[in-house]
Amino acid sequence: MDYIHRTLERKFTHMSSFFKAVLVTGARQVGKTTMLRHLAEGEKRTYVTLDNLNARDLAKTDPTLFFQTYKPPIIIDEVQYAPELFVQIKVQCDQSEDKGLFWLTGSQRFDMMKNVRETLAGRIGILELHSFSKNEKDNISFANELDFSLSCLQERQEQVPKNDIIDVFDHIWRGGMPQALYADQEQRQEYYDSYVDTYLMRDATTLGGVTDTLRFGRFLKACAALISEQTNFKTLADSAEVSQPTAKEWLRLLKGLGIIYLLQPYSNNELKRLTKAPKLYFYDTGLAAHLSMWPTRETLMNGAASGHYFENHVVSELIKHYDYAPSKANLSYYRDSNAKEIDILVEQGNLIHPLEIKKSAKPDRREVKKFDLLGKAPSERGCGGIVCLCEEVMPIDEYNSFIPCNLI
Repeated sequence: MDYIHRTLERKFTHMSSFFKAVLVTGARQVGKTTMLRHLAEGEKRTYVTLDNLNARDLAKTDPTLFFQTYKPPIIIDEVQYAPELFVQIKVQCDQSEDKGLFWLTGSQRFDMMKNVRETLAGRIGILELHSFSKNEKDNISFANELDFSLSCLQERQEQVPKNDIIDVFDHIWRGGMPQALYADQEQRQEYYDSYVDTYLMRDATTLGGVTDTLRFGRFLKACAALISEQTNFKTLADSAEVSQPTAKEWLRLLKGLGIIYLLQPYSNNELKRLTKAPKLYFYDTGLAAHLSMWPTRETLMNGAASGHYFENHVVSELIKHYDYAPSKANLSYYRDSNAKEIDILVEQGNLIHPLEIKKSAKPDRREVKKFDLLGKAPSERGCGGIVCLCEEVMPIDEYNSFIPCNLI
């Protein structure tokens, strides 16, 4: 299989030319190592993985000897298994003026990793890689920054074919895990079974202290059943037959493993009576579809949950876009005590871009009326619209458009 370029490559090389160490976090099997080894082609860079128990033992017991054995510049895979290395990495960074000495992969969100920012402050850049976005799979890289204006969207429209529901749902059902990209139906089933049993369960026990893998498996499936909905800890706890505190801890674990994303509710002092519960999304819709046992693209596309999966797809594409983009944005959703909701708010600078998400090629243009709910928000209103399955971008009014989902 030919190497597929990752959008994060630009940001990674930019950070590697500035920091002495760069850590790439993200879920297992999303391609972190493949990307770093591709970027290291043509240069002499040592490679070691702490999945190797001998290397891991050496790293934990004698970090100085570890770096005599494996000399920088170096790629260290799964560095979360040996946080003991961080002090020695700091020493080596301080002894050299060279940039990009340490390329690390791992997960930043566990207790054992919390000291990485403190120990390596000013020396390390931390980036996150996800499974393939649809644009990465299609080898599409937009030249302009996304601001949801009509001119920006029209410029992007020239780079892509017309939006197509079959194409979109093929990506949603298949997911973006590199090894599942070209798998047939049977191979995909086996891949995700293996992914859950091997990686997720192993990390849940070794990193998260989970002892009951049977109930944890049920909890995973319960999360997939609540895709794109407000997080309900009682429902999750009851589904897995565990306590609510355990459900909260397991959700934190899945977040730390890079499996789920919790979209926080929008809040500010002017707008009272807003909801407090986050909404639950999967970074990879293919894994969610597998856990909920949607056997084919067609059954998912025509099933009762198709709208939820389309919403998850749009949210995960936005997350990936902003994690790789030069400028960051804050994503949230709006819901008040009257159950009035705006699917997603993109806050960038002093602008707030409101977006509705509809699995339709011809959504009702009146949906944008609910953006008036933001009248008391302190941020200035930016462009927005309805992200949907329309074929081409169309203006709704001065600020809003029908936005084909393949333009994100």
